[in-house]
Amino acid sequence: MSTPSTAPLAPVPTAVHPSTGPRMTGRQKLVLTLLLGAQFMVAVDFSILNVALPAVGEGLGFSLSHLQWIATSFALAAAGFTLLFGRVADLVGRKRLFIGGMVLLGLSSALGGLARTPEVLLSARVLQGLATAAVTPAGLALLTTAFKEGRLRERALGLNGALMSAGFTAGAVLGGVLTDLLSWRWAFFINVPVAALVVALAPSVITDSRPAVRPKLDLPGAATVTGGLLLLVYGLTQAGESGWTTPTTLAALLAGGALLVAFWFVEKRAAAPLVPVHILRRRSVVWGNTTGLIAFVTETSLVFLLTLYLQEVLGYSPLATGLAFGVLGIGTVLGGTLGGRAVGRFGSRRTIAFGGLVQAAATLSLVALGTSGGWIQLVLAATFIGGVGNMLMIVGFMVTATSGLPDEEQGLATGLATMTQQVGIALGIPVMSAVVTARMAGATGPDAVLSGVSLAVLVNSTLVLAGALAAWVFLGRREERSPAG
Repeated sequence: MSTPSTAPLAPVPTAVHPSTGPRMTGRQKLVLTLLLGAQFMVAVDFSILNVALPAVGEGLGFSLSHLQWIATSFALAAAGFTLLFGRVADLVGRKRLFIGGMVLLGLSSALGGLARTPEVLLSARVLQGLATAAVTPAGLALLTTAFKEGRLRERALGLNGALMSAGFTAGAVLGGVLTDLLSWRWAFFINVPVAALVVALAPSVITDSRPAVRPKLDLPGAATVTGGLLLLVYGLTQAGESGWTTPTTLAALLAGGALLVAFWFVEKRAAAPLVPVHILRRRSVVWGNTTGLIAFVTETSLVFLLTLYLQEVLGYSPLATGLAFGVLGIGTVLGGTLGGRAVGRFGSRRTIAFGGLVQAAATLSLVALGTSGGWIQLVLAATFIGGVGNMLMIVGFMVTATSGLPDEEQGLATGLATMTQQVGIALGIPVMSAVVTARMAGATGPDAVLSGVSLAVLVNSTLVLAGALAAWVFLGRREERSPAG
């Protein structure tokens, strides 16, 4: 494998307390706050328009069948280019890519807020997705290299996971509030001052490593993996919209799968591979990312399923629907703050498996939902408990997938992890939508929607359980505890 020669990025000095172990210094807290704020903002963008889609469609003249592309255009770009940009961050500098991505995010958000036609809005969403694909892996790599492997990194990754998941939930809440009180355009405009603040502070707060020698980018690998991911996400989106057996769906899925297989063979022969094959053979990378994919597919799609339930069965408004997800956000923040401690004490294998069991049990209870308003109590309780379990899985996945690698490969590891996250978010909704649509079989009304949601909830719970069992079996029994430092 050929890797760039780098000047090592020294972690910020850590304060050590004799009784409680390492503590973050003031500078580390500032770096953490800036990076987590940016990641939270990016996570909000995934979902902020979900409950506002009808209002956006009415305002710009989107047909009902094309509304999904407001979300899908963002997801395609974010999921398809994350791995490529994760490697680019290693080659050209993580700090540079992070700041450039934040600039693009601010500008594209302003464009979306000012859009007067569907074409301009979709262009803005694609640009937001590309900005997310740059900011997320670069920011996570900056985070992991600012804290050396051990308890402080686990704590930082726990907070990062909590805010990323909470950001997805907060996006639903914020989107409903802004749409009802102001306009859907503020779902875009709210990003502009936040991005400007991050861009202003980042140059003086964040330090970076720079490669002394920059090898050529693996263009064949970049083309095959990006094309494969784009076609795979597109095919699954089409399956949710028009069914699994349509020619467009089948062609996209087959072509996407063929390109991903080709990617493997390209990387085996590349002089400077985008993803060195030895990384893909690491058990922690393969099964850590597998469980992470399941965690993101299931929790984000559950928000979609419960949105259908609350609005189509119980008759909730977008604002009330968004507020109902606030309890889920509280659960994810709690799970994220506990996740780093759990990994440090019990190891990532046990943390992932236990979190998955908790999430699966909480999700399974939602199969009992009915058509009366009193069932909202079960929704709130199950989403809170499931949110805690989901975040234990996510923190365990992040620690597992980014541990044991040198700093010069952290951009690659975090690129893989964030690709997993974004592909999971992109795939969850179309997959569960396809289950709901198949169960409804053309029927309409609250009872038909409830039937479809119940089946999808059962599938969702089964997937989580499979992820927990995979972590327990394949991550290995002899897992070393992380060092204290």
